[in-house]
Amino acid sequence: MNKFLRNTKLGILALAALVGMSSCLDKYPGSSIPEKDAMQTFADAEQHLIGIYGHLMSGALYSGYLTLLPDIQCDLAYAVEGNSNTYGDFWLWKIRPTDLLIQDVYAQLYAVIGACNFYLDRIDDVVAQETSDANLETLNQYTGEVYAIRALCYSELIKCFCEAYDPARAEQQQGVVLRSKYFEKEPVKRASLYDSYQFVLGDLTRAEELMDEEEDTPNNYYMSQAAVQAIRARVALYMQDWEEAIKYSSILLDDKKDIFELTSFQDTAPDGATTFDYMWAYDLGSEVIWRIGFTSTSYGGALGTVFLNFNRDYTYFYPDYVPAQWVLDAYDDNDLRGESYFADSDDGITIGYTNGLDWPLLVKYYGNRSIFIPQRIFQVSMPKPLRLAEQYLIRAEAYCRQTNPRVDLAQKDLEALRKTRFLSGGVINLTGNWQTDVKTFSEERVRELYMEGFRLQDLKRWGLGFERTPQSCTQDEGNNLRIEAGDPLFVWPIPQHELEAPGSEITPNESNK
Repeated sequence: MNKFLRNTKLGILALAALVGMSSCLDKYPGSSIPEKDAMQTFADAEQHLIGIYGHLMSGALYSGYLTLLPDIQCDLAYAVEGNSNTYGDFWLWKIRPTDLLIQDVYAQLYAVIGACNFYLDRIDDVVAQETSDANLETLNQYTGEVYAIRALCYSELIKCFCEAYDPARAEQQQGVVLRSKYFEKEPVKRASLYDSYQFVLGDLTRAEELMDEEEDTPNNYYMSQAAVQAIRARVALYMQDWEEAIKYSSILLDDKKDIFELTSFQDTAPDGATTFDYMWAYDLGSEVIWRIGFTSTSYGGALGTVFLNFNRDYTYFYPDYVPAQWVLDAYDDNDLRGESYFADSDDGITIGYTNGLDWPLLVKYYGNRSIFIPQRIFQVSMPKPLRLAEQYLIRAEAYCRQTNPRVDLAQKDLEALRKTRFLSGGVINLTGNWQTDVKTFSEERVRELYMEGFRLQDLKRWGLGFERTPQSCTQDEGNNLRIEAGDPLFVWPIPQHELEAPGSEITPNESNK
């Protein structure tokens, strides 16, 4: 289908989809149309899919909680004295099963899954009455996208609410509630972690089979075959399936190198900035595999608010959180990501607190300069859940964690990434001993993926804890927090209302207790 027309429709119709779900698991999202009359034609199917994408804009997902909470919960940022207490319980590790943010993440992911299930239950009838070959071909692509979205949502639920995958005992580990049907009643109980991931892989396989490779292009608003392969590489890494992680990341890094390439501090964008800076300023970049599509009238949460709060008086900045000193120190002088992601008084940042806080602030999510800043809408950026940079990190780690580590190939991948991020240099040394190299990967993933939602999962799957060191002008409670590896709250509690809902057979996590 014509990409321009499709993106235009997405912008027009997505706002209508941002309505509340009445249940986490089995209600059709916000529709007044009787279910038996809904989604009967090609146009209905198209509009329903656009509605699914609209739900992905939710501030509970990539433009808010799902992205920020896993990083704020860990060791990447410090709560400032006098902060608004936004996300405070997560920063303090006082997360409860009744926490509304936990409920919102859980509910919204299942809201999207429910919408996907509705589409998949109805699509065969739509296909059966469709006579246009072109429409039938497009419906295959749409159905592939729905399978991909459902797989992604289940993978996010697994990431947040399950233990790290252990191949030796995955069949005994608790997974998530798997709902594959909309109109049929299914048990409300958790599958094993093994079965949960197999469900995800099954959806990804179906998605890849249905999708057309010609739809692969940077900056997609919608799912593509490349997006499926990126998700598959990530899932394989989390499952410790190193060969599959290498296989799927290599498709993107090697086979599709003419489609996607890293943005760089050595390349210049149309406005004269580097292509790396341009990606964060305008939400456009040759390495963006999939982004959440925002328009000037239809957008989700504001990722940058808790780091800037410029719209308090439009004069000064009032951050709730500032970057950890160790994060700032992790950037080499030649590593230009530090200058791109953070800014201080030398860059025109004036902090409005009277407590003497003078610290670099995260400006990665200052806001889209072409869509939102001209309207004086600050701190709203399009989330970019799938970037090519992550694939370099995935493949490098997988090379290192094979039975016979391929350190030379891992170093080559890390240095290929770093070359585009450095003024000069970028050499990195690995030992081939994972107990040593995990620190290198930990720091490199933070340098590249800071506040993109990976830290909690990374520490959990690596079996690491952390300790905060007090910083000036930060909140006393929590600034010296020490969390041991394996702490129950590395796995978020199942929302209490899900455990108590009629018919629920859901078993709680250790963090529920």
